[in-house]
Amino acid sequence: MADRLNGTRILILETREEAQFSRLLAEQGADVVQCPMFTIHDAPDPAPIEAWIRRAIDKPFDDLVLMTGEGLRRIMKLAVARGLDQAFVAALAKSRTFTRGPKPGKALREIGLEAQQTTEKPTTEGVIEMLGKLDLKGRRIGLQLYPDKDHGPLTAALAAQGADVDSVLPYVYDSKAADANIITAIDEMAEGRIDSIALTNLGQVRRLIEAAKAHGSEAKLRAGLERTLIASVGPAVSGELAAHGLRTDVSPADDAYFMRPLISAMAAALAARKPRTIAS
Repeated sequence: MADRLNGTRILILETREEAQFSRLLAEQGADVVQCPMFTIHDAPDPAPIEAWIRRAIDKPFDDLVLMTGEGLRRIMKLAVARGLDQAFVAALAKSRTFTRGPKPGKALREIGLEAQQTTEKPTTEGVIEMLGKLDLKGRRIGLQLYPDKDHGPLTAALAAQGADVDSVLPYVYDSKAADANIITAIDEMAEGRIDSIALTNLGQVRRLIEAAKAHGSEAKLRAGLERTLIASVGPAVSGELAAHGLRTDVSPADDAYFMRPLISAMAAALAARKPRTIAS
């Protein structure tokens, strides 16, 4: 149903798929307030990424582990720039491929490939659990990492299983550039100008709290969240909220941890709420 969110203001913190999420919400009639948590840049030195691509082409990995869709897209961008994209995709097609949640799988389909297995939990711990059930002794594993995460437990787990891990980090975050927008969003919530905040990964929760603390706005953030419907895309995000003493008001049904089910859950919850009066 269209127009389910007419008259509502929805705050989104998505960065990698912000445009798509914003469009889906706007199609339902929402006034979308966009606040990216960070700016994404290519890794400052492309040489290690190019070398990783060439190693994959020269000797295809036995297994490929993709942690983010953004990572694969950044790698493909460099492969195209170097004229290596066709050979690289052909090499990846020879690997057994695993993804952390659905987003890397979507990026794989964009280049005509499919994941052999996707984690039940879209977390690093979920990847460790999934790969822990396999015999990886002596296998070469291409591992795409992402910034601001301690990947030590993952690489250690793979090494303990006897795997030869070849990792790559294709992009970096610039968080300071977004701080001003985050503080403005916190003010909007505290003033009652936001109906719901939609959280689509646990890093958003951490980043929101870190920025609030850095700018002396943590109390204002918590006060704003008290009067704002908190929508979580799934258990990983809800767990992170709980770890910081925050609640989850609405989440999609089990195994439907995607944008559209999240929007439907938000629409139902907001429809059940009494009309809000915006502070003047």
